[in-house]
Amino acid sequence: MIDTAFLITSFVTLFVIIDPIGLTPVFLALTQGMTSKQRRAIAIRASLTGVGILFAFALFGESVLGFIGISMPAFRVAGGILLFLTALDMLFERRTARRQHQGDEIEPEDDPSVFPMAIPLIAGPGSIATVILLTGQHPGIEGLATVMAIVVAVIALMLGLFSISGLLERLLGPVGINVATRLLGMLLAALSVQFVLEGLRAFGFAS
Repeated sequence: MIDTAFLITSFVTLFVIIDPIGLTPVFLALTQGMTSKQRRAIAIRASLTGVGILFAFALFGESVLGFIGISMPAFRVAGGILLFLTALDMLFERRTARRQHQGDEIEPEDDPSVFPMAIPLIAGPGSIATVILLTGQHPGIEGLATVMAIVVAVIALMLGLFSISGLLERLLGPVGINVATRLLGMLLAALSVQFVLEGLRAFGFAS
């Protein structure tokens, strides 16, 4: 059976990694000047593409790792380090600046739903590593279904934020979004250390 602690940890980790709050102003910038209908279509396409990519890695990621000779404990340590670096980016605002730069590279007439929204903002290295780590903790159909249900829940929440993105931006303002991003970064740093400790424990380096 999947315990409640795993559900909560998985949701928080994926929420922090995908970062719907941080993506909302980026989405606004990428869809500036578009109608509500166009924004909705782009948000849906980006979400479906992101879910599809994460599902593929959740389903086949561990098999691919085994094929090339990488153990799950080793990937758990590497994934934890990667998540920690992401947390540092969030704490020191480097992540937001990089996302805005990725958004600036897109021409206004281009469709940003696949790049950069789906890849790498939704299904980036951090979220891909996370779904592989989480499904590795609970192998089998039940674990896969649970992780994907959490992925869908987080992305559905992201869609909800996108739909009220204009109002949310006015309510939070730059300071509110900055505070939320830093708090999420602190939480992610703690979760990433937990991943590393679990990987080391599997190797016998920690008790």
